[in-house]
Amino acid sequence: MAARVGEMSRVYAAYPEKKATLYFLVLGFIAVIVGSLFGPFQALNYGNVDAYPLLKRLLPFVQSYYQGLTLHGVLNAIVFTQLFAQAIMVYLPARELNMRPNMGLMWLSWWMAFIGLVIAALPLLANEATVLYTFYPPLKGHWAFYLGASVFVLSTWVSIYIVLDLWRRWKAANPGRPTPLVTYMAVTFWLMWFIASIGLVLEAVLFLLPWSFGLMEGVDPLIARTLFWWTGHPIVYFWLLPAYAILYTVLPKQAGGKLISDPLARIVFLLFLLLSTPVGFHHQFADPGIDPTWKMIHSVLTMFVAVPSLITAFTLAASLEIAGRMRGGRGLLGWIKALPWDNPAFVAPVLGLLGFIPGGAGGLVNASFTLDYVVHNTVWIPGHFHLQVASLVTLTAMGSLYWLIPNLTGKPITDGQRRLGLAVVWLWFLGMMIMALGLHWAGLLNVPRRAYIAQVPDAYTHAAVPMIFNVISGIVLLVALLLFIYGLFSVLLSARRDPALAEAPVPFAEVISGPEDRRVILALDRIGFWFAVAVILVLLAYGPTLAQLFSNLNPVPGMRLW
Repeated sequence: MAARVGEMSRVYAAYPEKKATLYFLVLGFIAVIVGSLFGPFQALNYGNVDAYPLLKRLLPFVQSYYQGLTLHGVLNAIVFTQLFAQAIMVYLPARELNMRPNMGLMWLSWWMAFIGLVIAALPLLANEATVLYTFYPPLKGHWAFYLGASVFVLSTWVSIYIVLDLWRRWKAANPGRPTPLVTYMAVTFWLMWFIASIGLVLEAVLFLLPWSFGLMEGVDPLIARTLFWWTGHPIVYFWLLPAYAILYTVLPKQAGGKLISDPLARIVFLLFLLLSTPVGFHHQFADPGIDPTWKMIHSVLTMFVAVPSLITAFTLAASLEIAGRMRGGRGLLGWIKALPWDNPAFVAPVLGLLGFIPGGAGGLVNASFTLDYVVHNTVWIPGHFHLQVASLVTLTAMGSLYWLIPNLTGKPITDGQRRLGLAVVWLWFLGMMIMALGLHWAGLLNVPRRAYIAQVPDAYTHAAVPMIFNVISGIVLLVALLLFIYGLFSVLLSARRDPALAEAPVPFAEVISGPEDRRVILALDRIGFWFAVAVILVLLAYGPTLAQLFSNLNPVPGMRLW
């Protein structure tokens, strides 16, 4: 045992990013576990069952339904997704390039995230910042929430620098060579997020922080919402692209095959860099003060964002078919049966992709200039984004643990733990599909979202059948969550170690169609040029409207409704 611990110390000395990555992952999964424990109560609420008196007995600090909803949204949609991105989108390019990232900065980013999370969590737990995931003014939270959230988000800017520094050093050592695929994904991802995060940074620095500190008497709600959605919609791709990176570069290997096309994967990430950010007005169709022409432009641009996901559907389906046929699958659909359905690292992301199909289709409804009015502010909307972040992103993250934890810690996963993992991902998928059906159906019946049933009981009485689905989904997902908690910590706390697992390379897939046409690849590799184009698109899409809003500020005082 002592010899193996010594060998692991040698591995961590050679690859110190493994330990930092593990810290990001563990903190992220603790956040999603805590946040998800509030999820069944949300599902029961949408099932016309008031479970919050029970929750208050279990957790006396929870003072309202809306405090639980805020904790659920912030921990799951912001904290978990960011920490997972900071783990995956730094570690994977470092391992692909076989280069050590700046470890001082990597630990700085972790400590910034941790300290920011603690500062923001205190007012959330004290019911002093029950402003929901979107934290719209004039709802006014405690200054510590805005300060902690700002420090937490700014930790990603350190991660941005770390990856750009890795890329710069590799380019200096390999002049004229195209950026390797995983690193290309990471660089375009972080540049996309840098552009996207500026909206939230501006909202915090110009309005939320001085307002909460008492330096400003009021905030213009419209300009605050506009800056929020500058970041708020592309944050969906901030959730999504780390999962996409795993789907493209690891999933084909887990399936026993190869990625069909390197250039298509690059084009997908490049399109997300260009199109992710200038789309936020489709969240503000009902807001006055924004010219309908600009709303329509953002609506059209949002439709274009579906293109990289459609390319992804084709590329991954083709790659999985190749894997199935390499494993002996025959006939039109025989390749599906031949895939490794006994491997949770394969099953989890594939189930997430199946859930993502109706989720993406629903996104086109949300982005429609006319159809959105039908579903806006109904439970259709949480049904939609649970198919995004709670299905594809979360399932891919869960599945990645089955190759990532051994790679980071040298701790093997037993057959029993793999079987438990299969049960978890199937239950999670089943629960999310039942929930999505119930929420979308109830949304079409005009059941409101962000509504506590004890306050608006009549809103639910006409939707009894879809509400039953929400009750069932809450129970199924709670069982899946408890099994996941047991399985995760049974691995993390295990004393078994095999240093050879930690020294093994990340299981990146080989590529069938590589960058044969050098001119195309070099054109795609002009990332600086494409970054400039993305910045110009954002300035064109937001500049005129923001100039108008800043020239006609209408601040209102803050209020507290909880």
